[in-house]
Amino acid sequence: MTPRFAVVGLVVSDLAAALALYRRLGLVFPDGAEREPHVEAELPGGLVLALDTEDTVRSFHPAWRPPAGGGRVSLAFRCDSPADVDAVYDELVGAGHHGELKPWDAVWGMRYAVVHDPDGNGVDLFAPLSAAQ
Repeated sequence: MTPRFAVVGLVVSDLAAALALYRRLGLVFPDGAEREPHVEAELPGGLVLALDTEDTVRSFHPAWRPPAGGGRVSLAFRCDSPADVDAVYDELVGAGHHGELKPWDAVWGMRYAVVHDPDGNGVDLFAPLSAAQ
């Protein structure tokens, strides 16, 4: 048997804040998820994004401590067009999320931007420049 990649898991310090960002990006979490210690959203292609609170992780691994600093994981979201990269970036930053890198035309042929989730993980926004309208 070969293991199959199935879940991306993030440990979050503020579940409600994390859910607010990922819901703005179109992920669907159950109503009331803010009150749960563990929540999941199915991603395109069948992968799952799982969010656990720090307290949940400590309950089964008491010695666990969150890593110092953020930026240990990055999730990338494909947008429909380069203009959509700019619009989504502006919406997220306008909602109070940290804008790490403003939209730019990358040398690899994509419009790209980066915001941070509440724990400092990168959330990349991209669209092929050939998708320009």
